Amino acid sequence: MSNLTKNPNVLAWLDEVIALTTPDKVVWIDGSEEQLQALRDEAISTGEMETLNSEEYPGCLLHRTKKNDVARVEGRTYICTKKKEDAAPINNWMETSEMKAMLTPLYTGVMKGRTMYVIPYCMGPIGSPYSKVGVEVTDSIYVVLNMDIMTRMGQCALDQLGDESNDFVRGLHSKADVEEEKRYIVQFPEENAIWSINSAYGGNVLLGKKCFALRIASYQGYKEGWMAEHMLILGIEDPNGNVEYITAAFPSACGKTNLAMLIPPKHFAEKGYKVWTVGDDIAWMHVGEDGRLYAINPEAGFFGVAPGTNAKSNYNALMSTKKNAIFTNVAVDNDTRKVWWEGLDKNPPVNATEWTGIPVNGPEYIAEGNKLAHPNSRFTAPAVNCPCLSKEFDNPNGVPVSAIVFGGRRAKTAPLVYQSFDWNHGVYVGSAMASETTAAATGAVGVVRRDPMAMRPFTGYNMGDYFGHWLEMGKKLGDKAPKIFNVNWFRTNEDGKFIWPGFGDNMRVLMWILARCRGEVEANETAIGYLPNAADIDVEGLEGIDLATIEGLLSVDKDLWLEDCAGVQDLYDQIGERVPAELRSQLAALRDRLSK
Repeated sequence: MSNLTKNPNVLAWLDEVIALTTPDKVVWIDGSEEQLQALRDEAISTGEMETLNSEEYPGCLLHRTKKNDVARVEGRTYICTKKKEDAAPINNWMETSEMKAMLTPLYTGVMKGRTMYVIPYCMGPIGSPYSKVGVEVTDSIYVVLNMDIMTRMGQCALDQLGDESNDFVRGLHSKADVEEEKRYIVQFPEENAIWSINSAYGGNVLLGKKCFALRIASYQGYKEGWMAEHMLILGIEDPNGNVEYITAAFPSACGKTNLAMLIPPKHFAEKGYKVWTVGDDIAWMHVGEDGRLYAINPEAGFFGVAPGTNAKSNYNALMSTKKNAIFTNVAVDNDTRKVWWEGLDKNPPVNATEWTGIPVNGPEYIAEGNKLAHPNSRFTAPAVNCPCLSKEFDNPNGVPVSAIVFGGRRAKTAPLVYQSFDWNHGVYVGSAMASETTAAATGAVGVVRRDPMAMRPFTGYNMGDYFGHWLEMGKKLGDKAPKIFNVNWFRTNEDGKFIWPGFGDNMRVLMWILARCRGEVEANETAIGYLPNAADIDVEGLEGIDLATIEGLLSVDKDLWLEDCAGVQDLYDQIGERVPAELRSQLAALRDRLSK
């Protein structure tokens, strides 16, 4: 093994994990195409990966996980700190040394007979003062090849770290035997460390993704005065070439990736408006030299859900998968070697291999109630493939944020859009975020699930302290803080059908948001915040949506809102005494306004 770095902190840690896991061989990943191609060839020769149609999908590979290993496992995901109250109460917690004592036997000798790959990687643009470095050791080629897509990987990351710094995240992963009962995804925020074992599925093993970029980074941001958020970043360019940027947080199944890669409706496109994607999932936000909030996307790729992605729902995401991508747990057409998933088109392949590797007749298999692709099947795609990727994607300083948007799936409660009164009220709005479950998710439909800032599964420390950190950031930003909004694309009519068309037409709402940020439109002060005048939402070219429809979408039912306040109260009580007094008084003030 020839080391790629002289950094004594990296090398000392590496000696520890080698002694613990005893691999037969250690390989440093330098990020070179030559080394990566050799690993791809090896994975293909062992059957870990399969090639696809080289004309339609050049450089793309197919991978299958075990049936017991197809998604993030929140029940097996822990935040470990010395004191319980620093991680509790929403996170699974165990005391640091206790967890290590439990896991160490699982890692002892786990890589015997295997190769350990040492992956240095950078989250964020190389050369950015806001980027952070991690080193992940793994016994999985799948992890190496995905981390190459998702991060800036190899020698460049070690150069970013330098020869002395100890500011890197230590990631220890072994797929071990992929045993469900011994699967753990553990974050040690106080030690800048992540341990993952007995999984080979992306979200649990690509340790730069949710583990580092949100759970560890949220704690780093709390300590260092910046924010790591589960947010997309998009830019809207006007006909004069001015671009304004929005970050937005949504719980899963609320159209986040679709919004990040939005295609403007015809009537905006014809005027010369464009939408640019900076990021589809995670934003790291810092106060810039001019006192404004700036965002970078720490990732270099997209880890997207395949089912439902098609040319109509998300053309740009689909195009991103067309070369050098990795597909996990999708179906394949054995005749053409093309991939397929539910919602891609209406033509499931007849001679198909479904996601677990069994050959089937696609249409018959689906007719019997089966899925050809796993509902959480994925694509890992390089961001550079995205047709609407922002030219600011690699800007080391990030992009200035004009507006922060929260949203969820609410059938009746939340209006199409409203603006918070100020930053602190906006933090309340984010803390109260919720979505109603859909039939696809669980048996019980319409159950309200609270997901503050869409960070419930991803905050690496106490949620009350996290709310407090948001309030502190507001003080730092002062009058330069972005304006905060809430949107809801999911209002339904009496028949349970969505009223608002969604997808590209969501830009119409974003245009009102940006007009508010520029102070160009008036709004109505209501109990819940500033609501638009219906006439200020541009509906030109929209069929079936008139002024009266918009007025309905902007209506506020006070009884439903008071009911919602009780749900927020329950959340705050669950989090406990670390909920800032400011948020409890925001809740009381909202109740008061609604009752009048």
